[in-house]
Amino acid sequence: MRVIAIANHKGGVGKTASTHALGTALGELGQRVLLVDVDPQSSLTAACGVDTAANESLAEVLGGVAPGQLSLPDVLLDVGDGLPIHLVPADIALAPNELGMVQRYGRESLLQSALAAVSRTYDVCLIDCPPSLGLLTVNALRAATAVIIPTQPQISDLRGLKLFLDTIVQIRQEINPRLEILGILVTFLDSRLIHHQDALATMRGQGLPVFEVRIGRSVRVAEAAAAGESIVIYDPSNPQAENYRQLAKEIEKWLKSGQR
Repeated sequence: MRVIAIANHKGGVGKTASTHALGTALGELGQRVLLVDVDPQSSLTAACGVDTAANESLAEVLGGVAPGQLSLPDVLLDVGDGLPIHLVPADIALAPNELGMVQRYGRESLLQSALAAVSRTYDVCLIDCPPSLGLLTVNALRAATAVIIPTQPQISDLRGLKLFLDTIVQIRQEINPRLEILGILVTFLDSRLIHHQDALATMRGQGLPVFEVRIGRSVRVAEAAAAGESIVIYDPSNPQAENYRQLAKEIEKWLKSGQR
């Protein structure tokens, strides 16, 4: 199983929508997909149509000061509607658990250890990370083979992007030397806006690994999340659904490349 963290310490960049839509599009391609919600706000869990996961979530798997009482297979939910997609849901209990995890030995590797129980069951795992650089995000980056970094195309977002890229360098040096950047995913793009064009030009000028596929601004993506579906299912003909399908094809090539 290849593990991809969808991460950026800045909020509001489309991490959850991208995790859900990309996972759905990969499921359409026949990939066995595991979605993991590592955010105490449980945005991905809600977007998948799960109202509550209290007492049966990732919080009970990872634990806090003490190890969790459940294993990952105990909390899996089928959210594929016929596609091979399962979810490890999150709950607000992850917030206090994160504080407790600081006291544990091997605290950066708790998620990686939990995922080992299903490593032969799925082809790819997508982790939706919280908008922070706390221990939960560090766990995701430790477990991951690669990271996708969503960002809005705004000059004000580029400083945060650089800080996150610096964090990736540090993670490679200290806890996960195999971590690679699959690409920076531009989201909420409006090509009519000059400052969006300027931000794209700046990223290209700096040689950043920006995906050619870009996700445009669309109210339908937000409507899909409210309906408990990904845009790929909610509005299959929507241009952003097609963009996520194109991204999934790129990721599928990477999955089949045999890189480790």
